[in-house]
Amino acid sequence: MQSQNRLLDDFAKLLTSAAGAAQGARKEIETIMHQQADKLRAEFDLVPREDFDAVRAMAVKAREENELLARRVKALEEALNAKKPRNAGVKAKKSTVKKSVAPKKTS
Repeated sequence: MQSQNRLLDDFAKLLTSAAGAAQGARKEIETIMHQQADKLRAEFDLVPREDFDAVRAMAVKAREENELLARRVKALEEALNAKKPRNAGVKAKKSTVKKSVAPKKTS
């Protein structure tokens, strides 16, 4: 009976040390992965998320302002067209009467 307990104790110690080694390996692998990710970010010159979000917010605001200005321009053009007289676009016809040209005097 004692030999079984000793065998189980040895097996438990082995599993405990294997779990500790696996956890240490996991941490080491995570560290290596983070280092590689940082290296790739630097190599590809990626933008930090905060900067991306800030630029995106500026683009959304600019798009909204652009749409607002487009609506204002359209309203102003409509108001301007409503004030023009209807025949403003038609040019008056030139008279077809020819001026008489006096002959030049020669000396």
